[in-house]
Amino acid sequence: MNVSAEVQAALQRGQGVVALESTIITHGMPYPQNRDTALAVEQVVRDNGAIPATIAILDGQVSVGLNDKQLQALATSRDAMKLSRADLAMALSQKAMGSTTVAATMIIAQLASIKVFATGGIGGVHHGAELSFDISADLQELNRTPVTVICAGAKAIL
Repeated sequence: MNVSAEVQAALQRGQGVVALESTIITHGMPYPQNRDTALAVEQVVRDNGAIPATIAILDGQVSVGLNDKQLQALATSRDAMKLSRADLAMALSQKAMGSTTVAATMIIAQLASIKVFATGGIGGVHHGAELSFDISADLQELNRTPVTVICAGAKAIL
């Protein structure tokens, strides 16, 4: 796991660190709005006294706390995969580039000793789930992984 020097130092000092997911960068908005939004969210975290730790898989390596070059590569990639819990091992073994969903971000945040994660919203239960069992991995991860998730709630349209 590659943890940025800034995030490592903050964790060692006991300073607040906030994990951020990266799916919004690769699959949520077009470039350059995706990059600009990611930078703005990181700045909000900084303005409130914590260190942002955007999480992604880059060249098959878990990356916690992206630098400008890494964020730019993720924001402009057309090949980045959207990775949840079930996809992490495959992405690492294939040395892929991928963004992390809420579930994957929670897992990696816990492994990096980051206790707080902020995101816009989490997945929920899809219409017809009584037949399809289409329930977001985010909900299952909330049950498994001891990371505090700050969000607006579950997505309303699923």
